[in-house]
Amino acid sequence: MTVLVTGASGFLGTAIVERLLAYKESRLRCFIRPTSDTVRLENLRLQYPTSTLEYVIGNLISPKDVYRALEGVTTVYHVAAQMRGAPASVFLNTVIASKRLLEAMLETRPRRVILVSSLSVYGSSRLHRKMIIDETAELEQCPEKRDAYSHAKLRQESLFREYQAKSGFELVILRPGVIYGRGGSDFSPRVGLVVGGWLLQVGRHNLLPFTYVDNCAEAIVVAGTSPDVPYSAYNVVDDDLPTGAEYLSGYRHFVGRIHSIPFPFCIITLLSKLVEGYSIYSHGQIAPILTPYKSAVLWKGSRYDNARIKSIGWQQRISTKAALLETFAYLKWRKNGCEATKAYADRCGATVASQAGRGERLTESKSSPALMQS
Repeated sequence: MTVLVTGASGFLGTAIVERLLAYKESRLRCFIRPTSDTVRLENLRLQYPTSTLEYVIGNLISPKDVYRALEGVTTVYHVAAQMRGAPASVFLNTVIASKRLLEAMLETRPRRVILVSSLSVYGSSRLHRKMIIDETAELEQCPEKRDAYSHAKLRQESLFREYQAKSGFELVILRPGVIYGRGGSDFSPRVGLVVGGWLLQVGRHNLLPFTYVDNCAEAIVVAGTSPDVPYSAYNVVDDDLPTGAEYLSGYRHFVGRIHSIPFPFCIITLLSKLVEGYSIYSHGQIAPILTPYKSAVLWKGSRYDNARIKSIGWQQRISTKAALLETFAYLKWRKNGCEATKAYADRCGATVASQAGRGERLTESKSSPALMQS
């Protein structure tokens, strides 16, 4: 039996491949682009010599490449998507690429398909502040008011459900929050907007819907390998989440200084109205990058429930404190490029990997300073 992972060389894709190998999947097929960096995948090949790791190099837009990738496949993990860029490009590489894959599945007929979607499909702008959102919440009804990625992920989910009805494959949808870790960015928009080296911090006391990349990959593989998956959709967020203020405090302590200006939600809402109004007045000379609708989605303080993914056996492998510590060490190395910091980052990573391998819940060392200060 062959398992296919699209987007296998990416930030999340490689972590999923690693977890599948750890779960003793013996034959993995990685769909990658011609320009993909396969160094981490090659390291995994050496780490798990008894498993077969093969590549299909191509483009999901190409039916020929897709059919070649799906030949003999029983389970598909569809991870590939474009998160940012021109809207047409995001739509092409997320929605159209998915449709090519689904059309081929009508003939190749895999048994189970795991789609990596996003929490952004929920219509959180219309909900009350600080509301806890579970998988029964209403999906976005006004996708045109959101960014291109959210719009594309919503359409992608709809496509998969449509083709599931035609083909009959078992569909499991995972909706991760903000995925962070080595290779990720310094600041999610959930923390604020970085403009000219300054962080415009919004929602300081909101819990950030974060999931560490290894924890997210674990959840996806648990959903993909469990014999009994009673629900079709699962939120993926970690426990013990930091607030925006706590994340910024930890960043300053472990990574370095950054100037910030706190913006109360009421102020950012007013600013959003001005930006949207001027965009309308100028007939689109300035794009409405900030609108009241988008601001409500990002900074209204919605919280997300992860009880359902726990109900099928997911446990957070890496504690949030340990994951943040490792992430900050990586960000400091990337920022400064100094050998001492690189050694520290490697040491943190080794500790995280070692303790996770033993199934321990990680906590920060008693000798290290507090990760986050309120």
